Amino acid sequence: MVELESEADVLHRGDEAPEFELRGTDGETYSLADFADRSAVLLVFTCNHCPYAQAKFDELNALADEYDDLAVVGVNANDPDEYPDDSFERMQDIVEDGTVDYDAYLFDETQAVAAGYGARCTPDPFLLANDGSGTFTVAYHGRLDDATNPDDEPTEREMKAHVETVLAGEEVTAEQRPSRGCSIKWRDGNEPDYWNA
Repeated sequence: MVELESEADVLHRGDEAPEFELRGTDGETYSLADFADRSAVLLVFTCNHCPYAQAKFDELNALADEYDDLAVVGVNANDPDEYPDDSFERMQDIVEDGTVDYDAYLFDETQAVAAGYGARCTPDPFLLANDGSGTFTVAYHGRLDDATNPDDEPTEREMKAHVETVLAGEEVTAEQRPSRGCSIKWRDGNEPDYWNA
């Protein structure tokens, strides 16, 4: 289990979100520009097998369903050679059976996007705000709710409140509370510099 330390983050509140081009489970290629018509994107580094990630599937599905002006985008960066349950085909399976019902579920095959965002664990959510011109900045980086273990029931939907703040055109001023989960499964030699910092 990894608990993200905010001082070691690569991206900070107010930073421009790095662009990407990643394959989705529907066979289409997605970039941030594809969500330029939304006021916010909740970009979540997640996976199929981690119990911490699995425990948040329902909350992410709910957020995707509740807000038309929010895109919920999952990104799986784990090494499927070492963790076959995180393969692209398995991603497609859990979208097809309805386990994952986000706006998009993307595969970060090279792990470059996860490294560029400073992702450390699954799940690791980044709430991105659209500045009105299609450029997204980091509004909040932290946990989805106050249930820090997979078997815990949340009492506060923290990210929901942050989403509503962003959709209202306001700045999130809440203290960033780190996400908690399994570590990103990097390929040998692919660990970013911040990983061992």
